[in-house]
Amino acid sequence: MAAVDGLIAIGPPAVEPLLGSLDERNYGARAWAVRALAGIGDVRGLDLLESALACDIGPSVRRAAARGLGQLRLEALPQIDQINVRQRCLDALLGGGGDGEWVVRYAVTVGLEQLLLGMGRAEPGHRSGLQALQELAGEPGDDTPVVRLRAGLALSRLAGGAGG
Repeated sequence: MAAVDGLIAIGPPAVEPLLGSLDERNYGARAWAVRALAGIGDVRGLDLLESALACDIGPSVRRAAARGLGQLRLEALPQIDQINVRQRCLDALLGGGGDGEWVVRYAVTVGLEQLLLGMGRAEPGHRSGLQALQELAGEPGDDTPVVRLRAGLALSRLAGGAGG
């Protein structure tokens, strides 16, 4: 964990070495790398985060990817690119909402909340992100109570005036 924290502290300069040293056969290293990339929030990790959430065998890898997709730092991108990246993140998170592991679905709710906080309400995808949270929180909602509760918390925070 200290190494991940150190990589996050290094920030964007750590992204290329992380991406260049991934070993698909080494689950442990992959999990730590995805956690570091998620924490850094650099858009260069987008492809990996999308792929990890959709396909990785490890629930902890998918969980970290979901978290990371919600917290990419997009301020330096032109507005149209920000919208396109947020849509890609939303699409990946919506797909992750059906994951078989509750810890991944929980992380998806966290990722959706963070993503929607960065979107304007009129931005394409905002409504579908809210709808996904409502489906997770509602009746019958997610089959795991803690996921339902976390989705409800996200909806409450989003209704509090955040999100554009």
